[in-house]
Amino acid sequence: MRDLQKGVGQLSLAMLISGSIGAFVLLSGLPVTEVVFWRCVIGAVTLYIFVRLSRKPFSPLTRTTLLLAIFGGVALVVNWLLLFAAYERISIGLSTVVYNTQPFMLVMMGMLLGERVSLVKWGWLILAFGGVVILLSSELSGTHGSEWLTGIGLALGAAFFYALTAIIARKMKSIAPQHIAFIQVLTGVVMLLPLAHMPSLSGDFPWTILLTLGIVHTGIMYQLLYSAIQKLPTPVTGSLSFIYPVVAIVVDNLVFGHSLNLTQLAGGALILFAAAGNNLGWGEKKPRECGVGIKTAN
Repeated sequence: MRDLQKGVGQLSLAMLISGSIGAFVLLSGLPVTEVVFWRCVIGAVTLYIFVRLSRKPFSPLTRTTLLLAIFGGVALVVNWLLLFAAYERISIGLSTVVYNTQPFMLVMMGMLLGERVSLVKWGWLILAFGGVVILLSSELSGTHGSEWLTGIGLALGAAFFYALTAIIARKMKSIAPQHIAFIQVLTGVVMLLPLAHMPSLSGDFPWTILLTLGIVHTGIMYQLLYSAIQKLPTPVTGSLSFIYPVVAIVVDNLVFGHSLNLTQLAGGALILFAAAGNNLGWGEKKPRECGVGIKTAN
C-alpha cells in the first residue's frame, strides 16, 4: 500500500513536469537533434550528481541488464526525436492526443508478456481516450496536407517507442531508477554526438531552456517516472497518462495564450473521471488491495 501511494505521488509530479516539455522545445528555437542532444548531456550530468548524492553503489549490471538499459536508451531517444519533430509539423495539442495512444500500446505489450487486463480497465482506458479526443476535437477537423500526415505518423511512432521504454524499465527492478535513466541518456549522448554542433558563442543560445530540459525534465522527472513505473501495474500506469494532455493544454494556454473552450474543459473532466474510476477500482467485482494509482511522461 505504501509503495503504491508513493508511486502515485511520484508519477503525479512527473506528469506535471512533463506537461511543459512541448513549450520548452518550441521556445528553444533549435533543431530537434540539438535539443535532444543537449537534453541528454545535461540530463546525464544531473543524474550522475543524484547517484553520487545518494551514496549508493552503482547497481550491479549483468550483460543482459546492461543491454536492456542501452536498448531502452535507444528507444527513449528515438521517442524524443519523433515527438519533438511532430511538434514542428502539427500543434502541441494534436501531437499530445496522438502520443497518448501509448497507454494502449503499453497495455498490449503487457498482455504479450502475460499480464491480465480486465474488461473494466479497458473500458476506463477507452473512456479516457474519448476524453482526449473531445478535449482536442477542434484540432481534428479541416483539410490537412502531407505535413499533417507526417506529424501524425511521427507522434504515433513516438508513442510506440515510449511504451517500449516503459516495458523495458519494468524488467529492471533490481536496478535503481536513476541508474537506468543515467545509462539511457548516456546512450543518447553517444547516439547523437556525430550530429551535434558546438553552441554559438553569442549570447542568444537558449542555455536556460536547455538546462531546464536537462535538469528538471530529464534528471528529476525520469528518476520519479521510473521509480513509479516499478511500483505500479501496467493498466494503472497507462490509464493515468491521459491526465498529461490536460497539463499540456494548461501550459499551452499560459505560454502561448491559447484559451480553453467548453469542449476542451469537458474532455479534461472526462479524462479525470476515467482516471479516478481506474485507480479507485470502480466496476471491479473483487475489492482491490489498494485504492490508488497514477502515471506518465515523455
